[in-house]
Amino acid sequence: QVQLVESGGGLVQSGGSLRLACAASGFTLDYRAIGWFRQAPGKEREGISCFSNSDSETYYADSVKGRFTISRDKNTVYLQMNSLKPEDTAVYLCTVSQWGPALNDYNYAYARTYDYWGQGTQVTVSS
Repeated sequence: QVQLVESGGGLVQSGGSLRLACAASGFTLDYRAIGWFRQAPGKEREGISCFSNSDSETYYADSVKGRFTISRDKNTVYLQMNSLKPEDTAVYLCTVSQWGPALNDYNYAYARTYDYWGQGTQVTVSS
């Protein structure tokens, strides 16, 4: 059974840092990509970063570029978040694409690219 379990969320002051982790298990075949989305209340789900297994390429949304760093260690993916802002407040969700297309600069941010989702972890940044 596929499972994605996120951890590391919490409350932090503006300018602070958090490190999220997502442990992936239950995959019988290698997956194509693993990444992070976020969803704030009343807003659409936003793709913010992804790691492509096929070529080790990484993708970042403009809103987090230069502040967030994605990395992978075996079946765990991390999101190091620095210089956090109140607008980063959201539920952060881990996601995996196993059957989807090869990633590019556009489709990494589309929710339909991905096949599995975690339950999410809350990140709150106070001003």
